[in-house]
Amino acid sequence: MPGDSEDPNADVQYHLEVGPEDVADTVLLPGNPERLEKIVDFWDDHEMRAHHREYRTATGSYEGTPISVTSTGIGSPSAAIAVEELARVGVETFIRVGSCGALQPEMDVGDLVITTGGVRQEGTSDEYVREDYPAAADYEVVSALVAAAERLGYDYHTGITMSADSFYAGQGRPGYEGFEAAGADELVDQLQEANVKNIEMEASAIMTLANVYGLRAGAVCTVYANRETGEFRTEGESRAAETASLATHLLAKMDEAKREAGADRWHPGLSLDLEE
Repeated sequence: MPGDSEDPNADVQYHLEVGPEDVADTVLLPGNPERLEKIVDFWDDHEMRAHHREYRTATGSYEGTPISVTSTGIGSPSAAIAVEELARVGVETFIRVGSCGALQPEMDVGDLVITTGGVRQEGTSDEYVREDYPAAADYEVVSALVAAAERLGYDYHTGITMSADSFYAGQGRPGYEGFEAAGADELVDQLQEANVKNIEMEASAIMTLANVYGLRAGAVCTVYANRETGEFRTEGESRAAETASLATHLLAKMDEAKREAGADRWHPGLSLDLEE
């Protein structure tokens, strides 16, 4: 292979500026760097570890469980960089924490959407695998997110998420001066008929890369808009942050239960005491 312009395997990563000692095994991935402060508010403690470009990283603990957060900026290209570089310093689990537009009429603003799989409408994951490769959430991550939402009493939905590369034309919205992309007028209807739950911009790339590398990933997003009803409000952001933080703690307990039972994967037959 031709020589590289930099060593991608250096201890301190090029974009994130983090090393193995800077992050926990599980990292939450919000897009907006400002969302990081809202996430760490739920933790026992935290310390800022790096800030470079759109990437801000903090590490701390939640109910005694080590946890980290790295903001990714908007879109799958920058999210994929975060997954690549975090994986290189030892991260094993990724949970996207974001906002989304809901597609089904029964989904209210402020509800959570826990992704079980993704429609790969973004182009980043195409750089890694063939287009019919699935973007699947890890079922342990999904289980932990569902358990966390149940424990916290938050309304949630589970299902398929579409990840787009465009906030406007790629999500069926008009562009500048009313521009409409080909097929934009049918996009939302087609997704609704296929029982897709929501649209956002990073989940499918994060899940695809995690599966390719044998790692765990999932996503939880707060509904800001409902594309069926036209309702839009930026509220409930903290619910996704709290749910993902608690899910990280529950995943640690699941991993402990696996070790004690000598099991490779967690399953409902292994106890998980939510009160501890």
